[in-house]
Amino acid sequence: MQLSDNRYHLSNGVDPLALVEKYGTPLYVYDTAHIERQYKRLAGAFNVPRLHINYACKANTNINILKQLKNLGAGLDAVSIQEVELGIMAGFAPQSITFTPNSVSLDEIKLALNFGVRINIDNISILEQFGMEHPEVMVGIRINPHIMAGGNTKISTGHIDSKFGISIHQLPHVFKVIETTGIKIDGLHMHTGSDILDANAFLLAADILMNTASNFKYLEYIDFGSGFKVPYKDDDIETDIEEVGERISERFNQFCKEYGRELTLVFEPGKFLVSQAGYFFVKATVVKPTPSTVFIGVDSGLNHLIRPMMYGSYHRIENISYPQGKPRFYTVVGNICETDTFGSNRKIASVEEGDVLCMFNAGAYGFSMASNYNSRFRPAEVMVHEGKDYLIRKRETMQDILRNQVEVKFEEAVSAGE
Repeated sequence: MQLSDNRYHLSNGVDPLALVEKYGTPLYVYDTAHIERQYKRLAGAFNVPRLHINYACKANTNINILKQLKNLGAGLDAVSIQEVELGIMAGFAPQSITFTPNSVSLDEIKLALNFGVRINIDNISILEQFGMEHPEVMVGIRINPHIMAGGNTKISTGHIDSKFGISIHQLPHVFKVIETTGIKIDGLHMHTGSDILDANAFLLAADILMNTASNFKYLEYIDFGSGFKVPYKDDDIETDIEEVGERISERFNQFCKEYGRELTLVFEPGKFLVSQAGYFFVKATVVKPTPSTVFIGVDSGLNHLIRPMMYGSYHRIENISYPQGKPRFYTVVGNICETDTFGSNRKIASVEEGDVLCMFNAGAYGFSMASNYNSRFRPAEVMVHEGKDYLIRKRETMQDILRNQVEVKFEEAVSAGE
């Protein structure tokens, strides 16, 4: 979203205030032009014969977002059987979906098998059980490279104490399972964390994974996960995806020569593709000075965007009603009966009650982590595509809150029991 002539505009000149007027607040808006730019940037960064980009749909599972990425050529990274089903409903071919769950039972793995998707197993117990029942099915395995990487300990997944993946030190056990069951491994996968800046972290993990790969005979792909950092502020730093692409491509192409055939290089970005494409619009309901702080209360809270409270993440906040106003310092808080602070001591153009604020970088892990806490409704979602706006999720109503509740009439239940 760009600011010009004291007005904010989405792509093709779409006015966000007009969207707020039309759909109300709180409101999530996604601009597909940015998703397309990010996808093409990532695809163009790697110079390998076979590249496959799987969208990590846990970031945002709206079926319209899934369809948009499918049309761009992406596959899908799913972490639950429900995401697998959503992907198939969105039109993804089963073989373009990789199912990489953790801590699930063999029964859920079997459900994925029935859908015909690729299966990626992250622990030896399930690998052994699945291999005994289905040795004919080729699967991938998730390796834990024991690298601490990521912008926050809660989103670092490749360290030694992580619940994710099979430790590289457990590979002798893996080879025993392969020998005993006869199962074949067609892919290796890793994901070290999110918001990784240093290309060297990717290269170190890549070396570990490719050194491991040389011990497997039937590989078709190597999946390096993702974790690319996007900017959250105007002057913020981000992963140099072009440098990562150049260095990974060189190393991967050399490995394929040594391995004896071309493999597919896979990445599974989520936040990188959709984070900056999303905006969360809220309305200022109260401006409340205290002896030390001026609070802006808004018509939302951690029930709609929990990342600042859960991860301490930064989301830029702007007053899009009057961006030309004199800047003041505010703490922006929500209407939930908890401490739900979106941003502390933020410099924002002077705010009055009724003004519309925008929280940037809201396309990933925003709505997908939303809840009905305090029995409040989840917001509407809108997609902006080629200058037009489309409602892609209705705002919830009280009927949605009550839909799956079962009201018991205790007197009748007691009588029936008698």
